[in-house]
Amino acid sequence: MLLYDSPVSGNCYKVRLLLAHLGIPYERRGVDVVDRSNRQELLGELNPALRVPTIVLDDGRPLAESGAILWFFGEGTRFVPEDPYARAQVLQWMFFEQYDHEPAVAVVRFWVAYSGRPEAFADRLDERMAAGHRALAAMEGHIAGREFFVGDGLTLADIVLYAYTHVAGEGGFELEPYPAVREWLARVAVVPGHVRIDV
Repeated sequence: MLLYDSPVSGNCYKVRLLLAHLGIPYERRGVDVVDRSNRQELLGELNPALRVPTIVLDDGRPLAESGAILWFFGEGTRFVPEDPYARAQVLQWMFFEQYDHEPAVAVVRFWVAYSGRPEAFADRLDERMAAGHRALAAMEGHIAGREFFVGDGLTLADIVLYAYTHVAGEGGFELEPYPAVREWLARVAVVPGHVRIDV
């Protein structure tokens, strides 16, 4: 199994984190997140959006988009609850992450820390920072008094939200106002099988 991957991408990290928890072996092929000049050659036959993560299964079938990859491998494991309502809650937080959280927290992190030209985005930074803090505040309101986002154990909801939240500081997001989020980050990081984003 081959994962087209970027070591700095939180979306790729989500997949690596789940595969680590599940003990599933795979190979990695690094893809530059800034220089996209070879994307068509590299991913054109595998993923029409030319994005990472893209995974090629052992039988040669490709699968793209982090949420789809996570659901494929998470189905039938402890990371996807059997109860229909709990499953829907996991999806709720996965959709929230892609619609509210990632477009703010991850985008600002990329602009500031990885684009190589943060000044090009200066006129949009305040709006994206505000959106990121709204997403973090929503997480804080939910996770306060809970161990994990859905149920009493780690699920895909936690994996997707952890990926960019734990590196939000790279984009200038201060997590001090979100004590419950910080406690949750610490809990996720000590679940057996956890790997860091830089591994």
